[in-house]
Amino acid sequence: MTKRELIVKIKLIEKEQGRRKSDCKLNYYNTGEIKHEKQLLFHKNLKKNRWVFGGNRSGKTECGAVETVWLARGIHPYRENKPTDGWVVSLSTQVQRDVAQNKILYYLDKDWIEDIVMISGKKGSASQGVIDTIYVKNVFGSISKIGFKSCDQGREKFQGTSLDYVWFDEEPPEDIYIECKMRLLDKCGDIYGTMTPLKGLTWVYNIIYLNERNDDDIWYETMQWEDNPYLSKDEINKLSASLSEDELNSRKYGNFSSGTGLVYNEFDENYNVIEPFDVPKEWYDKISIDPGLHNPLSCHWYACDYDNNIYVIAEHYEKQKTVDYHAQKIKDICKILNWPTKNGRIEAIIDSAASQRTLASEKSVVELFYDNGILTNTNVNKDLFSGINRVKSYLKNSCNERKLFIFKNCVNLIREIKGYFWGNSDNPVKKDDHALDELRYYIMSRPENKITNFKSKTIIQKNKERLIKNQKYLSKGYSIN
Repeated sequence: MTKRELIVKIKLIEKEQGRRKSDCKLNYYNTGEIKHEKQLLFHKNLKKNRWVFGGNRSGKTECGAVETVWLARGIHPYRENKPTDGWVVSLSTQVQRDVAQNKILYYLDKDWIEDIVMISGKKGSASQGVIDTIYVKNVFGSISKIGFKSCDQGREKFQGTSLDYVWFDEEPPEDIYIECKMRLLDKCGDIYGTMTPLKGLTWVYNIIYLNERNDDDIWYETMQWEDNPYLSKDEINKLSASLSEDELNSRKYGNFSSGTGLVYNEFDENYNVIEPFDVPKEWYDKISIDPGLHNPLSCHWYACDYDNNIYVIAEHYEKQKTVDYHAQKIKDICKILNWPTKNGRIEAIIDSAASQRTLASEKSVVELFYDNGILTNTNVNKDLFSGINRVKSYLKNSCNERKLFIFKNCVNLIREIKGYFWGNSDNPVKKDDHALDELRYYIMSRPENKITNFKSKTIIQKNKERLIKNQKYLSKGYSIN
């Protein structure tokens, strides 16, 4: 950024900050010339269970406060509006007063308030006390309620009420989260949370971030300091210099941390995960399988374009099923994709352990797949550290290029990448890594310096690839230069 461009940006920020000092702050939230794009993504998403994992001062709490005021007033620009009854849940009454309550009062015009019921303090100076309920005039001519709860009250205080929404400001205990979900059942209400992940790999990490139950209602976004256009670079640099690497991971980037570190810290869901598109048949490459009986069998379909970009385009992932079952599922997906066969058989690479016979079976997994019309090749490179390094280089190489893109419907592969941590030794924790194993088999099956046999690309082919790759940015709501 040039000096002139920096001056222009500073002036725009100062202009926007001046606008926000007007009486009705809500009118100027994200409407100026400079916008917080991640906040807009949160408000526009229509899922029932939405979370923002953000660093301190990344703008996450603003999301929750504005969302709550919009719902109470009945003026949400992206959702169905009606009179509402909701809760704002903080960790303690002190945190409620200092953070969530303060933010809501900031955006809630005084003329919109019908009444305030206090737990302590006077409603004439409500921001100095602890609020129980704010009664808000909505645009329908009736009254909405914003109730305030704190987790230190205990689960029993969260029983018995029917709600339209719950906002968690920071991470609640799991029992309170579950109790609040029960309050939303009969109204099909919304949960949204804004938090900095400082507690490590808690239930939020498993249930929300990894979405280990594949709940279609769950959505999340991460926010870091650079996403907030109102934080200056000098301020970011000063804050960064004062924090350790572990603290930066949570407080700057809004990332979860196990204390031992992610194996694939190059993975960025905003870039490595893309919307599915119609992949050209000439890009189809290989199917890779990691077999399992009690554990899941993981199978993915891989494609590669002219520039050696890899696309993971389909997934089969199930446990406690027979080879006959898995083979049929694989054939079904191949039929949908119009995947090529050789001499009438589907070809795949597979863990070399699949060629072994056991006392429980007269045939190996390889032989059973062959009987079902799938020819598997066990000649795979299983070197763990070489494979991890190769995958890392595809996720993001030394030139900051990303060469591995995963269709968002491959939910189990995405979940495993996000949850793959180093153990106390130099090895990753051996847990939930079945899709990652066969991803390594595939990556290692490719020549390290691949020279494609394709002819030079035509202008039409180049334009087609450019349009396809741009889909991953458009699907995230980003603009394309």
